[in-house]
Amino acid sequence: MTPTEGPSHEAPQVHDFLDRTRYPVDEWALVESHIDNDDLGTTETLFSVGNGYLGLRGNVDEGRDSYSHGTFVNGFHETWPIQHAEEAFGFARVGQTIVNAPDAKVIRLYVDDEPLLLAIADLMHYERRLDFRSGQMTRKILWRTPGGKRVQVESSRMVSFTQRHLAIMTFTVTMLDDHAPVAISSQILNRQDGEDEYHVRAKSMGEGVDPRKAGQMRHRVLMPQTNFGNVADGRVGLGFQCAESGMTIAVAADHRLETANRFSTRVQTDDDLAKMTYRIDAEPGQSITLTKLVSYHTSRGVPSRELLDRCRRTLDRAQEEGVDKQHQDQRTWLDEFWARSDVEIPGQPEVQQATRWNLFQIAQASARAEGTGIPAKGVTGSGYDGHYFWDTEVYVLPFLTYTTPRAARNALRFRYTLLDAARARAKQLAQQGALFPWRTINGEEASAYYAAGTAQYHIDADISYALSQYLAATGDTDFLTREAIDILVETARMWVDLGFWRSEEDGTFHIHGVTGPDEYTTVVNDNLFTNVMARFNLRRAARAVRELEERDGPQYAQVLKRLQLDRSEITEWERAADDMAIPYDEHLGVHPQDQHFLEREVWDLANTPLDKRPLLLNYHPLVIYRFQVLKQADVVLALFLQGDHFSPEEKRADFEYYDPITTGDSTLSAVVQSIIAAEVGYHDLALRYFLAALFVDLADRHHNTSDGVHVASTGGVWSALVSGFGGFRDHGGVFTLDPRLPEAWDSLTYRVTLLGTRVRVSVHHDRVELGVEEGKETELVVRGQRIAVLPGDPVVVPLDGQGPRLEGEPEPVPGRRRSDGTIIAAIVPGT
Repeated sequence: MTPTEGPSHEAPQVHDFLDRTRYPVDEWALVESHIDNDDLGTTETLFSVGNGYLGLRGNVDEGRDSYSHGTFVNGFHETWPIQHAEEAFGFARVGQTIVNAPDAKVIRLYVDDEPLLLAIADLMHYERRLDFRSGQMTRKILWRTPGGKRVQVESSRMVSFTQRHLAIMTFTVTMLDDHAPVAISSQILNRQDGEDEYHVRAKSMGEGVDPRKAGQMRHRVLMPQTNFGNVADGRVGLGFQCAESGMTIAVAADHRLETANRFSTRVQTDDDLAKMTYRIDAEPGQSITLTKLVSYHTSRGVPSRELLDRCRRTLDRAQEEGVDKQHQDQRTWLDEFWARSDVEIPGQPEVQQATRWNLFQIAQASARAEGTGIPAKGVTGSGYDGHYFWDTEVYVLPFLTYTTPRAARNALRFRYTLLDAARARAKQLAQQGALFPWRTINGEEASAYYAAGTAQYHIDADISYALSQYLAATGDTDFLTREAIDILVETARMWVDLGFWRSEEDGTFHIHGVTGPDEYTTVVNDNLFTNVMARFNLRRAARAVRELEERDGPQYAQVLKRLQLDRSEITEWERAADDMAIPYDEHLGVHPQDQHFLEREVWDLANTPLDKRPLLLNYHPLVIYRFQVLKQADVVLALFLQGDHFSPEEKRADFEYYDPITTGDSTLSAVVQSIIAAEVGYHDLALRYFLAALFVDLADRHHNTSDGVHVASTGGVWSALVSGFGGFRDHGGVFTLDPRLPEAWDSLTYRVTLLGTRVRVSVHHDRVELGVEEGKETELVVRGQRIAVLPGDPVVVPLDGQGPRLEGEPEPVPGRRRSDGTIIAAIVPGT
């Protein structure tokens, strides 16, 4: 299927995605010029601010008129027993759901005792702005009160990238014409009535439920432990403990009111509310500015009283340094981020704006995620329960590895801290080595639906792949030797134990009973993606151990002892990799997604009604599993990640077969389809898939942006630009370029950091320009030509065209004729 919704194959245009009267183009900000109460959930996600640890949804300051009053702390979760309708050994037992933390965003305004309620307010002017360079969300409104008085209200909100536990808000009120009594109520509010905090769903993939949403807690989650409030210093705070997980949280806020008007202050605290209220006799033209500094701290068991002490230290430090310094530090941090991460598309302002919004979201999801993973929704919403998936390694880490290696290392080291739990999970499933959980927060498997969860053993290889990519890009042998090599060894052990040699096939190595990335086909034999990634994992583990023996004998001996590793295991890994079964169908000339995939009927996507999409919400899993139909790229993803193991002809044949039967029901799909479409020559189709991915959240294309940003898709946008149109690849530590610039674009510029050297790559239709922005000499291979790039000496490499160019799009599978003369048919189930 093409990226347009429904069977139409007309290419979407950039201006089709957003209402530009509401969202004017600004290359460095997302700007909203009027509010619409019909899509509050979407805009709350789009205007979220966060730093990877703490996230504040883009709710209105006044704390009402919201879809979900979301405040999220990465890793802060409640646990609950997973109830299976029918029990079986090894099923996941402990569910984990991110907790909506006490909300410190609330600042309510009353003028003449009338509340400002944006849903019904007479707004003479409204503008909201998420600035990608300052890292602040600001809002400016002009309100005509029911009494006819004009009030100007300006506010800002920021979560600090430099102070992990700090958020800063400002709220300025100015009466323009008349005096009036004004009240400002600043609150920390713990909502326990579930009014909009959790969306009900069953923990399954079935009719009438959406497995992408978070589950609902049936009990009170946050148990009050302590609270305080002090009028003198303007500080209030609350502390809680999760009822089941035992995790603790504390939040405290400092307040400073600046005005020439007379005012009084009151404080109120109880178990679920801490409130500072200011009553002001406001004169026209005399501004009232409230500055609110907020700190959140969490722990797996430290009492909340101690966490409140940590909050106090955070707030004391911020007060001493001053708010202006916090804002400046934020700007400096983002200046450095954009210097190494920006992707420039001159002459395409709408694409440029959307690209920067996507990249900014990765920063907000990962920058301060130290000691945790990167949730599928970052810290912008409760979707997917705040879990960590394979998304991180395959879609997000490439961006971090090549732009912010420190953050990539943090994410990989988090996986290392889960290794003991992964060993225990492997043992539970009767496997040697380690098996990482398909979805988790605390390291335990939380997927209740094993067919599309635990069966995705490929997560082991995905983590090993991301680790290998990071090592090649950074040369971080210290991390490899001390910790990361354990991941490679234990995952290799799992693969060689999971698979088996079949003697009647000359000793071919098979892997049965697994699920690949495509969750519309589950528990199969020899899934191609799984097998080629397992082969990579096995070879990379063997190479890591052998290279360590050559490089550092004493460390090698320590690894053998620590992991109780026998040298014969290394040989066995290499043999399994060499003997790996790689399915191939001679009749169709394609790689089957699995051993029996091509035996199934083909789903007729072109004639599937739009009200039956996505398939997972409209058909029983058994119906979907009987057909050749894909939720997302599977074989095509293997063509990208392991591209050096497939010929150009194989890539084109596989893409042409699978693309027409790929629904794109997953947001992970379009970016991969774009990359391979560009490589095999479908340049127009590549651009269409890219645009679909670029606006997946901004235009709410999957109708669930309200649950949070699709962080993996934002990372995939970078890969589509850099690896798709920019042609960047890293196979075996060799960095290559083979660009495919869209015809409508003048150029594309991106940066990658290779072994400490930041290289600027500018792609034009007739040339590639290379330059070192920071660091020393480096080398890249541009269409087979080795190019040395030195500091201060830019290189221009001429290009002979943009590679193969194919018109249109792949022929749909139904109607194709096999080499034996038979014709492939297709149906729509239930018709």
